[in-house]
Amino acid sequence: MKSDADNPLLKIRNIGIMAHIDAGKTTTTERILFYTGFLHKMGEVHDGNAFTDWMEQERERGITITSATVSCPWKDHQINIIDTPGHVDFTAEVERSLRVLDGAVGVFCAVGGVEPQSETVWHQANRYCVPRIAYINKMDRTGADYERVIQMIHERLTPKACAINIPIGREDCFEGVIDLISMQAWYFDPLTQGSETRHMDIPEYMLDEALISREHMLETISQYDDELLMLVLDGHEVPEDIIRRAIRKGTLEHGFIPVLCGSSLKNKGLQLLLDAVVDFLPSPLDIGATHAVNPSTGEPVYLPADPAAPFVGMAFKVQIDKYVGRLIYVRVYSGTLKKGATFLNISNGKRERVARILQMMSNKKNDKDNLHAGDIGAIVGPKFLVTGDTITDGTMDVALSKMHFPDSVISIAIEPKTKADQDNLNGALERLQEEDPTFRVHIDKDTGQTLISGMGELHLDIIVDRIKREFGVSANVGTPQVSYKESITLMVQTSEVFQRELNGKGNYASVTFRLSPIPLKDTTDVKNTFKCSVDPSKIPQEYWKPIEEAALAALADGPLISANVERVAIELVDGDFNPVDSNELAFRIATSMAIGKGLRMAKPVIMEPIMLLTVISPDDFVGDIISDINAKRGKIEVMRRHNEFQQEVVADVPLSELFGYSTRIRSLSQGRAIYTLEFKKFEIAPAQVQTEVLRRIRGYAD
Repeated sequence: MKSDADNPLLKIRNIGIMAHIDAGKTTTTERILFYTGFLHKMGEVHDGNAFTDWMEQERERGITITSATVSCPWKDHQINIIDTPGHVDFTAEVERSLRVLDGAVGVFCAVGGVEPQSETVWHQANRYCVPRIAYINKMDRTGADYERVIQMIHERLTPKACAINIPIGREDCFEGVIDLISMQAWYFDPLTQGSETRHMDIPEYMLDEALISREHMLETISQYDDELLMLVLDGHEVPEDIIRRAIRKGTLEHGFIPVLCGSSLKNKGLQLLLDAVVDFLPSPLDIGATHAVNPSTGEPVYLPADPAAPFVGMAFKVQIDKYVGRLIYVRVYSGTLKKGATFLNISNGKRERVARILQMMSNKKNDKDNLHAGDIGAIVGPKFLVTGDTITDGTMDVALSKMHFPDSVISIAIEPKTKADQDNLNGALERLQEEDPTFRVHIDKDTGQTLISGMGELHLDIIVDRIKREFGVSANVGTPQVSYKESITLMVQTSEVFQRELNGKGNYASVTFRLSPIPLKDTTDVKNTFKCSVDPSKIPQEYWKPIEEAALAALADGPLISANVERVAIELVDGDFNPVDSNELAFRIATSMAIGKGLRMAKPVIMEPIMLLTVISPDDFVGDIISDINAKRGKIEVMRRHNEFQQEVVADVPLSELFGYSTRIRSLSQGRAIYTLEFKKFEIAPAQVQTEVLRRIRGYAD
């Protein structure tokens, strides 16, 4: 392997653009592609011709629905960008993008500041320890306030954010940007759409403000570089390269968030943002060895970012393309994947072949011969590869950590308009399920209806629209319904003996389980647990795994409404076997019967999804909005000042109370309040709600 200084991996930046809806992510990405020479003409979101918004639904609605991957050059570096959605219904796209990226740019609106979805994506980035920089966009808009947005970042996200440039003017008077590292004023020529820049002395009226901001920046980053600290203490001028070195170190160590400003729509500040991406965000080498585990032993394994090492990668997205079929997006962490080579899927044990390797440019494709460590690309050929699978060349037994996807919370019934469309509808639903980990399809066993579930009404609207346009299937859909779950409230012990002759052969198994409810605070990562405490002399270890699989599978059919049962701890405590008649099937059947009986004994309850509702409203309407939230069984969590004229109300509200809320909030606020909804948790529903759900779903009251 080459020395680090010559390593081409140092010139790669894998970054994501993330933010609240309408903060300007796609416009920012469009400008980046223009200034790096990838595009010769900039598209606009409002005109429906942005390069990364390629789906018809995206162009019509002016929102990003699916993350788009694109690669562009800047100052001898290759920047691989994923433009992610801002709407909470498509949070899975952000989740899987952040899982495979090395760095991120958080975009904030200079007027709206830290908005609800900004917090969500920021916390997602925290979960994967992604270094990031902040870009405060829309400095040209009325109400833009750079200092207030930085203060909001400090209060709601992190105290580590610090400006490395400041705006020259704001709102209609926004002219350019002062770079606090070089202490120069940057102006962007409108005649060349900002392509040509002028670097001038800082205007005299802003010199004092720039010096104060620079001093604050130097004090903040001095902890990351001893040489810089000594220069600051001695009162000497600090060279630019030392400042950049300190900022980079602080950013990579998650101790410093550089903050920049600009106006993407008005083509101001983007070159400085690109410089910051190259200078401060990590290369695959900076991330270091990727942490994985040996699935057989659970021992940690560290994967070097080395093209010559054994190949290990992750499939993080599946996309069905109408021309090439199944596209699987892959991030390579170690080694090299070549066209025509085979790989082993650690998740299912299957070995498959790579027919083509593609470099994705939004919905355009360039053929490649291989993908090296640090690369992101798409492969064609595999049929059994799904989101989250670890793939290797077979020389290492290693698994990368899985991604976290929230449960779907809303369902609608769907059926084809004609019988001839039934097979086409089933095929469309199957392919959409492959693409989207938060989209679920299941059959209601009582009514026989096909139900589709997702993260919100918009999510399901897009799904139904895609079924019609992409797959040519006309479908009827029902009204949205809440997806409930079940749990237990009592610890019980349950036993079952299965003894029967099947096909002339005896079958025998005896099992005893203890079922216990798991408290809500203990279910952050684990929904159900299984523990085996039985003596191997009573049930041999070869049957433990089938028993565990059958026990957890039995929780998919609750005793009340046949919903998934969660927050249950299952412990196998006793049992018996017969060396002649006992077998895996007998233990599976006995287990399923015992768990079903135990769930009925353990005082089952219905759980409803609770949404995090965030409303930003002018002061005049806050009282009515709070009263309405209380009437909807909501609990106010936070009330805080959003800006001089608006307040922000954050509340937990049951999803069942929020259908049609967009109309309701417009009525309460004369159309001046905005809101966002995000799934938060499942909670035991009040008795009267459980009774109503039982009456509606099962046709009786308990």
